[in-house]
Amino acid sequence: MSRHHKPVGPNVPVGDGKTLETLRELWPHLWPAARPDLKRAVIWALLALVAGKVLTVWMPYVYKWTTDALAPSGAGPTATGLLAAPIMLVVAWGMVRIASNGFNQLRDALFAAVGQHAVRELATETFRHLHALSLRFHLQRRTGGLSRIVERGAKGIETIVRISILAGFPTIVEFALMAAVILWEFDWTYVAVIAVTTWVYVWFSIKASDWRMDIRRDMNDADNDSMSKAVDSLLNFETVKYFGAERLEADRYDRAMAKYERAAIRTYTSLSWLNMGQAVIFSIGMAVCMGLSAWSVSKGEQSVGHFVMINALMMQLSVPLNFIGTLYREIKQSLVDIESLFSILGQPAEVADKPDAKPLVVRDATIRFEDVHFAYDPERQILKGVTFEVPAGKTVAIVGPSGAGKSTISRLLFRFFDVKGGRITVDGQDIRDVTQESLRGAIGMVPQDTVLFNDTIAYNIRYGRPDASEEDVREAARLAQIADFVERLPKHWETEVGERGLKLSGGEKQRVAIARTILKAPPILMLDEATSALDTHTEREIQEALDRVSRNRTTLVIAHRLSTVVGADEILVLDKGVVAERGRHEELLAKGGLYASMWTRQRAADEAREQLEKTEAEDPFGVVKRGAPAAE
Repeated sequence: MSRHHKPVGPNVPVGDGKTLETLRELWPHLWPAARPDLKRAVIWALLALVAGKVLTVWMPYVYKWTTDALAPSGAGPTATGLLAAPIMLVVAWGMVRIASNGFNQLRDALFAAVGQHAVRELATETFRHLHALSLRFHLQRRTGGLSRIVERGAKGIETIVRISILAGFPTIVEFALMAAVILWEFDWTYVAVIAVTTWVYVWFSIKASDWRMDIRRDMNDADNDSMSKAVDSLLNFETVKYFGAERLEADRYDRAMAKYERAAIRTYTSLSWLNMGQAVIFSIGMAVCMGLSAWSVSKGEQSVGHFVMINALMMQLSVPLNFIGTLYREIKQSLVDIESLFSILGQPAEVADKPDAKPLVVRDATIRFEDVHFAYDPERQILKGVTFEVPAGKTVAIVGPSGAGKSTISRLLFRFFDVKGGRITVDGQDIRDVTQESLRGAIGMVPQDTVLFNDTIAYNIRYGRPDASEEDVREAARLAQIADFVERLPKHWETEVGERGLKLSGGEKQRVAIARTILKAPPILMLDEATSALDTHTEREIQEALDRVSRNRTTLVIAHRLSTVVGADEILVLDKGVVAERGRHEELLAKGGLYASMWTRQRAADEAREQLEKTEAEDPFGVVKRGAPAAE
């Protein structure tokens, strides 16, 4: 779980307590213990804030003095020589205004580094936490929706930091100073009117904002849904083309966007009603205060400068008062945006290192599964007491019908899930007692579906060992039989492979996967149906490369095609979660059991496939099949 965050469910209402809790969670990032430079920036920003607000309150005073200096006396207009005083006051008013704005901008500039540091820390923490969560979590999530949640959550955090620190605290300071000045210069009646106006204004803002939260949630849900459908469709671009389903996908996306459109219209319409209500409430309060001052001026109790001053003070007060509504509204909306993000941050990792976990110490790299039981769901048991050993430097293959639990074996060895019963050991060390990082660092994986990063070939190979030299990368590629292919490309090693490696063929992607595994040089090798998606010719070439990689390494092979494991030191036949047969290839054939049956069926299918590939190679345009015209 995150260091600071507690689980926040999607149905938990957001209230003042949640706002304060969020600000408390943000505080360690706004006052970072390891960054004294940022602490100094916070202090200077607060000093600039106070200076700016004092000058802001002083401006209506200068406005009043200037107005009184320009107002005609009872004997007539002021003498020309006396005009220097009001002109100097106007200049002073301008300088005060410039200085006030200058301090406010200085405050924002000083705090920018602090706010962005907080956003960066929280965004990075979220990213790390996502990678720490279990495979089950990611299998149940839609990538588009998840990325949208993280994106909006980061923006929401930035908004809370900006609004609460750069607007919230300054608003409170300015409001307090304004109230004190009005009480000093006028009387309690004005303060009472302003207090009632403020209370009604804040009450209305809170009620209207709460009403808008449900609308905002609907818009967010519609946004998540439309983005998920868009990402899902684009990731399956080829499938869409295969079935000519462009119109179907566009209609599906348009329906999702229609929901977003309706929710967005309601969101912005409700905002207009909120702003209108705030304007009406404040205008009534301002009119009452100005009416009181005008009555006092007519009776000679106040000067014209007082009337101008109350107008300036109310206009000045409208800024922080408006920020009170904006402050609440923006924080509430941001909290809605980061509810899901905090829920992710509060999601515990299904597989976690023990507090006393130590790094895995690999000596011989012997793997043992001892009476292993496992189920993704309690109702459906996958492995039922599986026991076997992969001796040091030997190759053990696991075969069996679809759904027998073969891929589950690899997931358990990598600790994507923990066993429900029994244990898995490497050199006698229970893998639940060692760190996940050290365990996975000792295992090299070549999967069936190799997914590459949208970067260069060199980057994808170097992923096996990021600090590897160029010579090491090229040697690994040579051993994987892909170096010559790369050298023939226009950009050589800097060739971009495209999203998920789609610019490369299946065999080329597999060779890149083999190369980065060679570069990693792990003592344990896992091959999870590494050639099942390839044609016969490519499969044989890749199998040769895999045989070289696995030599003298402890190797566990999850196989679909039995022809790829005939040389294994031992073959386990998994069926319905148990080891039904075990032995070498010849021994299992001699038994005439499940393995022999699978072998017979696959050989017949392979021979038919090889014949088809041969025919297509000799007659790619199908001329013989259609019948060529007779020669004249």
